[in-house]
Amino acid sequence: MDTNILEQAIDLGKGGSTAVTAILINCQKLVIANVGDSRAVISKNGVAKQLSVDHEPASERESIENRGGFVSNFPGDVARVDGQLAVARAFGDKSLKKHLTSEPDVSIETIDEDTDLIILASDGLWKVMSNQEAVDAIKGIKDARSAAKHLTEEAVKRNSKDDISIIVVKF
Repeated sequence: MDTNILEQAIDLGKGGSTAVTAILINCQKLVIANVGDSRAVISKNGVAKQLSVDHEPASERESIENRGGFVSNFPGDVARVDGQLAVARAFGDKSLKKHLTSEPDVSIETIDEDTDLIILASDGLWKVMSNQEAVDAIKGIKDARSAAKHLTEEAVKRNSKDDISIIVVKF
């Protein structure tokens, strides 16, 4: 994926993206992969559990520095790769590619009778809402699309300044 994005940088632009994805195998084994700060959260019996890793520059400083980059909190109060990007892993971002990786973290979770739902969302949701708040906000909504729309509207109400992309899967 990263190679395809980089090869099309002239057409797509010089930016990049994060991602989270999930695949359900045999209705029991959920495999989650993420790059960057897009996140997967599962709810079992109403309790939220984060299934993905937020790839923040501060927590991956050593690997960034080993690739010749640096982590700085300038400008602002958020750690950034080379003072620019607030994630340590991303697709694209050609100008920073030698200091980043697009290697995903992968986790596996068992889906059982206690599983209520999963939320896959970009950081526009997670910057304004905790994992548990997101689960609680949609527990009474039966339709997954309506639940995703409700979370999106709530993030906007809370003045999220980042992109907001949300998928909800109900079990």
